[in-house]
Amino acid sequence: MTRPIRILELRSVRGTGGGPEKTILLGTARTDARRFAVTVCYVRDRRDRIFSIDAKAARFPVDYVELLEAHSLDISIVPRLRQLVRDREIDIVHSHDYKTDLLAWLLARDGVTPMATAHGWTGHSWRERRLYYPLDKWLLARFPRVVAVSSDVRRELIERGADDHAVTTVLNGIDHTAFVRDPARQPAVRRAMGFEETDFVIGAVGRAEPQKRFDLLIEAVAGLTPRYPRLKLVIVGDGSRLDELRNQARRLGLATACQLLGNRTDVVDLHHAFDAFVQASDYEGTPNAVLEAMALETPVVATSAGGTAEIVRHGIDGLVVPIGSAGVIAAALETVLRDPDSARSRARAARRRVETDLSFATRMSAVEAIYVELFQQRSAANTTRLAAART
Repeated sequence: MTRPIRILELRSVRGTGGGPEKTILLGTARTDARRFAVTVCYVRDRRDRIFSIDAKAARFPVDYVELLEAHSLDISIVPRLRQLVRDREIDIVHSHDYKTDLLAWLLARDGVTPMATAHGWTGHSWRERRLYYPLDKWLLARFPRVVAVSSDVRRELIERGADDHAVTTVLNGIDHTAFVRDPARQPAVRRAMGFEETDFVIGAVGRAEPQKRFDLLIEAVAGLTPRYPRLKLVIVGDGSRLDELRNQARRLGLATACQLLGNRTDVVDLHHAFDAFVQASDYEGTPNAVLEAMALETPVVATSAGGTAEIVRHGIDGLVVPIGSAGVIAAALETVLRDPDSARSRARAARRRVETDLSFATRMSAVEAIYVELFQQRSAANTTRLAAART
């Protein structure tokens, strides 16, 4: 390879974003610039007043570009993207959501290679589930390469017609060096949050949207408090159901025992107050919040949604339970409460797992191998076309 492979990471998101933003920005920052020249481009709705990816990008050494659109169907984005591709001489456009999957497919007409990461289809609106997601799966089945963040996502794409050789499962990874628990900090963090030494604090992190099922978690904790009156619950994340969840906690008698903190940027600090972490979701891709809990050695109880059961080995790294039941979440939490030594042992195993199989370096190696493969295929095809043109 005589020059770096030129890649455009393409994403469209509103507000503060989520797990894919961590993957895109950290991955770009960690890429070897001698091998890969990466531009990160976000399509941003100019009406979005809480968009903050630019602030996150500023903390990384990345080539970051924004394209402002007047509304979600602003077709002027297409020629501007084409110009960006020409200016940067892009080889591969790597998309990350249903909107940019379509844009990457359109850009392929200009000679670039489209590639996508399918992070899962976790939205809950009627339009997403009945229109956008089915169309996205149909389109991705025609991409030359797709990275699926879980085996469930891969299976769904193959069922929609994708070639099984074109879809590669690459589990999300985490920069374990950025998520390290310091036991010496725990007392101060807990005091700052108003917790006593004897409190057992359950934490959860994610957007307050229906698929996260924080309602089940609140119900589970409410069912346990008569037997464990020192239980406390902390839910971190903003979203459309925040007020509804506050009302539910109040109705179930958890008004003082449940904190809903909204969006926070100090998740590492907050984990130092947690005695257990719970994911109650109905569906996920591969959840970064669970990976962070594993890295921070917070004992994990999680539903088997999406790729969760692939990253958390039940009984080894944490406890994995079926989706949709407050009762099974409560039972798993009670297991942690009754046997804290086993919970800590599983947490240590989880930390070892994110240092090896689920490290960010492992994930990036897999993705970069796909970049190289696609570039080589593109170069070979160009050589064949040039040879044919001469004859």
